[in-house]
Amino acid sequence: MAPVLEKQHPGSVGAGDNNEDEEGQNLWSSILSEVSTSSGSKLPSGKNILLFGEDGSGKTTLMAKLQGAEHNKKGRGLEYLYLSVHDEDRDDLTRCNVWILDGDLHHKGLLKFAATAKSLADCLAVFVADMSRPWTIMESLQKWASVLRDHVDKLKIPPEETREMEQMMVKAFQEYTEPEDGSPSSPQRRAPPPGEDESIVLPLGENTLTHNLGIPVLIVCTKCDAISVLEKEHDYREEHFDFIQSHIRQFCIKYGAGLIYTSVKEEKNLDLLYKYIVHKLYDFQFNTPASVVEKDAVFIPSGWDNEKKIGILHENLSTVKPEDTFGDFITKPPVRKLVHDKEICAEDEQVFLMKQQSLLAKQPATPTRGATESPGRTASGSPRPAGRAGQPTVTSSSPMSAVKKPDPNMKAGAANEGVLANFFNSLLSKKTGSPGSPGVGAVGAEVQGSVKKTGQKPGLTDVQAELDRMTRKQDSMVSANNVPPPTENEV
Repeated sequence: MAPVLEKQHPGSVGAGDNNEDEEGQNLWSSILSEVSTSSGSKLPSGKNILLFGEDGSGKTTLMAKLQGAEHNKKGRGLEYLYLSVHDEDRDDLTRCNVWILDGDLHHKGLLKFAATAKSLADCLAVFVADMSRPWTIMESLQKWASVLRDHVDKLKIPPEETREMEQMMVKAFQEYTEPEDGSPSSPQRRAPPPGEDESIVLPLGENTLTHNLGIPVLIVCTKCDAISVLEKEHDYREEHFDFIQSHIRQFCIKYGAGLIYTSVKEEKNLDLLYKYIVHKLYDFQFNTPASVVEKDAVFIPSGWDNEKKIGILHENLSTVKPEDTFGDFITKPPVRKLVHDKEICAEDEQVFLMKQQSLLAKQPATPTRGATESPGRTASGSPRPAGRAGQPTVTSSSPMSAVKKPDPNMKAGAANEGVLANFFNSLLSKKTGSPGSPGVGAVGAEVQGSVKKTGQKPGLTDVQAELDRMTRKQDSMVSANNVPPPTENEV
């Protein structure tokens, strides 16, 4: 009996070890099953935001603000950012990729790195419109929508997958319901519907989702703080903004897109934009209703709008019709003069001098005054007209008259000598008391008398000779100037 008991004892110990191993295996299997089931509720990774817009529309600034960064770095081609998405309900964190395409169409080929055939289903397309330049909005939206459509067509996605993606967009548009009051303070994942779907699906309108891209679309109007500037500087009225909103909303209906007006400068609707993005990509709860009251803070979620609601805006249009062309009413204002003058760079000194030298070389040489003939001169060059050479000269009664009225035909040197001679003659005539011009003898006597009175040596004969010469020269000039010009008969 004892050996049997001994055999049973070890056997009983082995059975206990097996039970412990089984319990350990069951524990690990339960942990693994719990992890596997909870992994399905985690935030998915690999979600992408494709951002399109013109240069200067504020694409990078908008995403940097949502990211929490204060930098103003701007790249070229295809920029990359990411948004941190936090699920506070399950304490989960993930990253959302943001791809910002350059405003130049030359870089549209870079989309192949941001949206592939596998990642397209996890993408959200965001078209940015610049409200500070409203005349460019519709053209910009049409351009970037066609760029995205061309890229999607080139991906060569199987028709079955394309049809399934389009049907999901139609279903999401039709199942939109007005959110209830009391929105949660933090983003939370939406609970799956319990069993049967009791929502009523309404048929789409005539112009609804006619341009279905297969991915959710969002229109973001940036710089809405410029609306007040448009009213003051460009005379924009309520009618203009209603007309702009009407055309944007009609575009949104065709693509099944949402619409939101934002302003980074005034930090308007930025939190709302972030919540709506994570709602569309990660299925977070979203309880913010549509808002169309404030013209600079419009928000219209996808699925809310229709043709009848847009028709309310048409009631305020008086000078324009709803079907009028956008560019005919929203025109670009005339370009005004720049406040800051352009910087003028001075030309190099040597270059300037060389240009002036070349200009002077091209100009014809001007003849000198001696080479030009006076109209009153004859062919012989004599100042006296023909046939009047024998007439006596007539001197001026006052020596100062010659000083006041010099002959314009007289040379500069001769005029100066005549002025000096008349000046000395006037001095001599005042001393001698003669009313007329002093003669040569009077001048000599005066000079000799002054020499005798002062006791100086009679060395002033040179001065007397010079005065005689100047007097004779002056008399000849005055007589020539007093001759009248020749008449036609004399010529």
